[in-house]
Amino acid sequence: MRIVAIDTATSASSVCLGVDREIKAIATRVDRRGHVAFLVPALDFCFAQAGWKPSDIDAVVVDVGPGLFTGIRAGLATAQGIAAAAGVPIVPVNALDVLALRASTGRREIWPIVDARRGQIATAPYKPVPGGVVREGPVQLMKPNEFQAHLSARQSEALVVGDYQALGEHVLHETRHVKFGRPRYPTADLGMELALRTLESGEVPLADDVRPMYLREADVAINWTDFRGEGFE
Repeated sequence: MRIVAIDTATSASSVCLGVDREIKAIATRVDRRGHVAFLVPALDFCFAQAGWKPSDIDAVVVDVGPGLFTGIRAGLATAQGIAAAAGVPIVPVNALDVLALRASTGRREIWPIVDARRGQIATAPYKPVPGGVVREGPVQLMKPNEFQAHLSARQSEALVVGDYQALGEHVLHETRHVKFGRPRYPTADLGMELALRTLESGEVPLADDVRPMYLREADVAINWTDFRGEGFE
């Protein structure tokens, strides 16, 4: 099965082409504002490297978040356009699921983190199981101090992966029973690996059912004066 995967939900944008679990071409860039400018040249590069045409593909994979509004929109719109033109299914993946799948731990509870900006992170708990991970709670938006208190209250050994630098130095140094590890960002090759499980199961959603995973109001609907002085996406 020939797959094109797109991940622009976080500061790391990536495109990957693969046959089943074999990567044929990949392009990546870390730039939280450059998703749109990255996508078309990256796709052109990867198709040229693989020697494919868009009509050759069997499925499109896209990270639908949580993450940056602009990045999620750009990735999903591009994936939908390719899938519609090629007449192939589109498989959504969750940024936190992707991070947790590649986290290296045998027993610790996994907490992947995506920086949601404006002083918040998106996260959820995962349990390592043979062959993968299982999410054990809902995806939530938290402030760093709320996340620290949450981990402290659980009193369980944890592995935190993803963009954990967004937690701040005080959380990184004061949180007990916690280790920090990789990957830092979800990437298209990891998303392709996760999506293959969906494709193999045959439980692919209809194209119209694929939606972005926004955890709060879009920026255009927010009263910006309430956030004066803060950094934004």
